[in-house]
Amino acid sequence: MSTATLATWIFSPLLGLAILLFIFRIILTWYPQIDLNRFPFNLVALPTEPFLVPTRKLVPPIGGVDITPIIWVGIVSLLREILVGQQGLLTMMH
Repeated sequence: MSTATLATWIFSPLLGLAILLFIFRIILTWYPQIDLNRFPFNLVALPTEPFLVPTRKLVPPIGGVDITPIIWVGIVSLLREILVGQQGLLTMMH
């Protein structure tokens, strides 16, 4: 098994999971009364919060809506496409 194949097997599910977590985070912004420190919501909040905090400093809420999870869905989707998409770097290496 080549290094590129191994990297593809690792990065593809991890980036897919990251996109899914950020999408769940978008849905959770619709319910501000939810405590993100309680189970099962902390399973979504803990891995995404380190990415969202610095982004919130750069992009403030628009009309009271936190759009940083949407930004991260775009960033991770682009990264996934560049690395492991049909024409991705890792895909073309093996």
